[in-house]
Order: sequence, then structure tokens, then C-alpha cells
Amino acid sequence: MNKAVVFLLLISVWSCKQPKKEGVGSVSEPQTVKLDHASGFHIKQFSHFTVMEISSPWPNSETNFTYALVPKENLATISLNKDEYDAIIGVPVDRMVVTSTTHIPALEALGVTEKLVGFPDTQYVSSPATRKRIDAGLISDLGKNESLNSEMVIAINPEVVIGFSINNENKTYETIQRSNIPVAYNGDWTEETPLGKAEWIKFFAPFFKKEAKADSIFRSIANNYQDAKALAAKAQKTPSVISGALYKDIWYLPGGKSWAAQFITDANADYLWKDSTASGSLSLSLESVLEKGYNADFWVSPSQYGSYSELKEANRHYAQFAPFKNKNIYTYANSKGPTGGLLYFELAPSRPDLVLKDLIHIFHPELLPNHSPTFFKPLN
Repeated sequence: MNKAVVFLLLISVWSCKQPKKEGVGSVSEPQTVKLDHASGFHIKQFSHFTVMEISSPWPNSETNFTYALVPKENLATISLNKDEYDAIIGVPVDRMVVTSTTHIPALEALGVTEKLVGFPDTQYVSSPATRKRIDAGLISDLGKNESLNSEMVIAINPEVVIGFSINNENKTYETIQRSNIPVAYNGDWTEETPLGKAEWIKFFAPFFKKEAKADSIFRSIANNYQDAKALAAKAQKTPSVISGALYKDIWYLPGGKSWAAQFITDANADYLWKDSTASGSLSLSLESVLEKGYNADFWVSPSQYGSYSELKEANRHYAQFAPFKNKNIYTYANSKGPTGGLLYFELAPSRPDLVLKDLIHIFHPELLPNHSPTFFKPLN
């Protein structure tokens, strides 16, 4: 009896000294992924899965979305509280639907274009690589973003839909989610700085286990941007700039805190509405713009007008501005894909370094004399 008691005591002591086995999905200290410019999402890497929180899915959102991205080999054994997450998604993803053209350059940069199986309004896609897959029938047209054809989405059975929405009232996404297809919101367009938008490539990376590649790509873009900005600072002159155009009787132009205004400032030019605190667009009268911008040196982004004749036909008062008279108007409207989609809306958010170089070439041609414009070209 005494030997048995001693044996049990020894077993008990030995067991207490053994380290507890870590269950799949448990970890004491997650690693937070460093984001230098983006503010609308956050990533934490646990030992067996990744948690992504979207804090800005649309402007002024009071709703956060949290997603758990779990390696597929761990899905059967991991223990997660489903109530804590808006979706639990197995990775790497093999079949994805995205809903904004701004998502496509990230997939291409990460080398996962073949994972894209559906997109709304495919006519607006400009990328040659993705257009080739569309034309081959490998990417389904899913209707319009605001009202995705939910039956088609369900039929192609993606593992996740990357959603884009201006508010929380998209009923189509609710239908898709009820069919056990997770929807993950992407809010890249809500960022207020050029590099903030570009850093959303790190949002896509965990879906494909491409975190290291995304970090390298973004670091290169950020360095290129900062180098271009430093080059622009060496210019001897700071030209004045106006932007936008009339829609009906209202002239819409970038607010002083918008990403479009930031481009102009970083290109060492004087945006005449830089003191505005608006991060979106301003709505002004023709008279007020004419009064302030009559003698501007340059005019960029005159809406979607592609020529001086179109501009004058739309409103004869445009011809009063000095940039019109001096032929110093530059537009992104003349850089189109084969089906008419504007390259600027698709690629510019992902490649702010190219946008900045275009503007430096316009405002300070002596600094980048051999630059070939990607987006901004002279009005015809």
C-alpha cells in the first residue's frame, strides 16, 4: 500500500512539472503586424491563425468587422468562438470574388490572379492580364457591385467575397452570407493618404499566405514615393494648380486633406484649396473657382473630359482659365483599358509612386525629363 501511495505521488508531481500542450489556435501573445500608413484595418498573427479587424469599411462607419483566417489544415481541429468573428475563412484561398477594380492590382502584384473567379461589371477592368482571363471565360461577370447577382455568386462557389460598400445596407451580401459564403469588407478607398491606400495590399496577403511578399512590394512602393517626393522638393518653382470640373451647376474638386490634394502638395505644387479641411470633395460654384483659379499655372483632373473641344463644348467659361489658354490641362481620362475602363481608378490607389512621378513630370519637367506618363496625359 505504501509503495502504491508513493508511486501515485511521484506520478502527480511529475505531471505537474510537465508543460501544458498548446491547443491549436491558442497563444498568449499575438504579434501585431506593423502598418505604417493605413489606418482602416489591423492584423494580429497568432501561432495558428490570423485575425483581421476592419475598422473603416466605409466612411464614418461605427461598425467593425473581425475575421479569423485559419490555415485549411487546422480548420478541423482549431477551437474558436464563432461569436467573436464575422467570418472564419480557410487559407490559402483558391477561389475569390472581389468587387472593386482597386482590388485587382493587389491580386496581380501578389501573383494570385488565377484565384479570381468573379467580378461585377467586368467591362471596367483595364488590366491586360485580368482582361485575358475575363475573355477566356475564367472570371464570371456578376452584375453590378451595388446589386451583385447572388445566384451567380453562389453558383461559382467562391471561398470568400471581398466586399465593397458605401454603407451597411447591402442586402445582397446578407444573402451571400446566408449561403455560407463569407464576405470580408475592404475599405481601401476610405484612406486619406496615397500610401495609406497602397498599404491595403497587406489586407489581401493573409488570404493567400503572401505576407512577406506584400511587405516587400509595399516597402518598394513607399520608398519610390518618398524618393520622388524628395526630388520634387528640389524644384525652384512652386506652380499653382486647380482641379475638378462642373457637374451640372456644381464644381467638384478635392478637399485640402484629400489624397488627391496630397499628391499635388507632394509634387511641390500649390494646390489653391490646400487650406480646406475636407478630406473628400468640395462643392463650389463656377464663379468662386474662376475667381480663385483664373490665373492658375496648371489644371489637373478635369473630370472625365479628354479634349479641349469637349471641355469648351460643355461650358464656354472653361476657356477663361489660364491653363485652358496656355494648354496646361492634364487628364487621366485618356488612359483607358481596351473596354473603356479608366486605368487611374484601377491602378492609381495601388501605385501612388507612379501618380506622383506623373505630376512631377508635369509641374517640374526638368526633374524627370525622360518619364513616360502612366495616368496623367495632356488634354487632346
